[in-house]
Amino acid sequence: MRLLQEDSWARFFKEEFALFYSVFKWLVLAVIIGIFVGTGTSTFMLTLEKFSTEVGTLPPWRIVLLPVGLFVSVLLVRYLKFSDDSSQGTESVIEAVHHHDGRINVYSVVVKVVAAIITISTGGSLGKEGPSAQIGGAVSNLFATGLRLNDVDRRKLVVCGVSAGMASVFGAPVAGAVFGLEALYVGQVFYDVLLPCIVSGMVSYQVSLNLGMAYIYKPLFYIPRLTGANIIVWVVCAGVFFGLVSLLFIEILHTAQKIYRKIGLHPLLGSVLGGVVLVLLSLLVGPRYLGLGSQTISEAITGAKVPALAFIWKSLFTGVTLAAGGSGGLVTPTLFIGAASGATFASIFSLDPVLFSCIGFVAVLAGAANTPIAAAILAAELFGSRVASLAAIASVISFVVSGYRSIYPDQIVKCPKSPVLDICDEYQRVGECDPDPALTRLPLVRLIVRSYRLWKHRQNLKHK
Repeated sequence: MRLLQEDSWARFFKEEFALFYSVFKWLVLAVIIGIFVGTGTSTFMLTLEKFSTEVGTLPPWRIVLLPVGLFVSVLLVRYLKFSDDSSQGTESVIEAVHHHDGRINVYSVVVKVVAAIITISTGGSLGKEGPSAQIGGAVSNLFATGLRLNDVDRRKLVVCGVSAGMASVFGAPVAGAVFGLEALYVGQVFYDVLLPCIVSGMVSYQVSLNLGMAYIYKPLFYIPRLTGANIIVWVVCAGVFFGLVSLLFIEILHTAQKIYRKIGLHPLLGSVLGGVVLVLLSLLVGPRYLGLGSQTISEAITGAKVPALAFIWKSLFTGVTLAAGGSGGLVTPTLFIGAASGATFASIFSLDPVLFSCIGFVAVLAGAANTPIAAAILAAELFGSRVASLAAIASVISFVVSGYRSIYPDQIVKCPKSPVLDICDEYQRVGECDPDPALTRLPLVRLIVRSYRLWKHRQNLKHK
């Protein structure tokens, strides 16, 4: 009996020591990664801000820099990087984690970051979180190589780096950290690296603040004018609307890329064509949809009037920029689209524009990137707990309504969003999911399918 007790205590101390060592090891790594990634992402964002400001001081003819900027960006990425990886921003890091054990071509990242600065500062409609995620992944990959970590630990460290980069961009350390985890898989969070991700995110955020980063939409702790139980009904309806907006944005991105592939132009010529299209669009609807669009985001979430179709125009500008070969991320345009669509929803139904712009700001992100938890936390960190509870409802609904679509096609589906949407095999890419016959067993769906088949049969008979 005494020997059993001694063995039990020995095993207990061994387990506790192993856990303590693991926690200590990852906390140290997280702090180091947070410092270096925060420095790298801040340098990138401050450089981007300086270039954008310089370009903004030029006369109105500066709009002609769009085709030039896209041309130079494509030239850099296509001919100066030693990698066949054509994906952009966060998507390229997700692909590296899933398919290459977190190994990232550092030289390629440097080239893409420079290309992103050129694309965005000259007016390309993309965001800064993609290059920041790449910086985080590249820095972590360098440390993993230097420390000779195994493939599992390398992947974990790269995820920490991505979370640190996202936290630095968002100005919300916890939301940024969780976003870096949630963006990898649909339906599962990488919990064993959650603590170091949050620590690296907080360290990175503090480093960014100390280096002079300013976050235009933070903090805005808003107390909504809640008017009875009907506010929940409106939030549910808004969640459905934001889910549909997410789908529209994703489809515009994919359609623009399909059109470019069908045209079949050389990438350099395609970049010039895309720049010309953006110039014509900006002459038609104004320049507010060029670049990051930070001013419009700020206007929407503070209650200023925003054009009703602003979210559609921003989707088109972003789709053309990405298809033409521009470098950058997709989260900033997604936040623009969310805030603008929230303002439109509030305007249509005479609701509080600030509240629904704040909800849309995070709910469209949840639907487009499949990150409902990060979206709810982002609402809490930026807008306060009163908005966060409502934003969480809309974010989850938007996440479900958007189905198996994403601005990041390399996301892996680990768990179905709903029993009636069990349409993917485990470890299948979100962009490869096809409807399962189980979906057609629902009565309403079965009726619609049968009606369509009958109509199609009659149409075929008419043409014979």
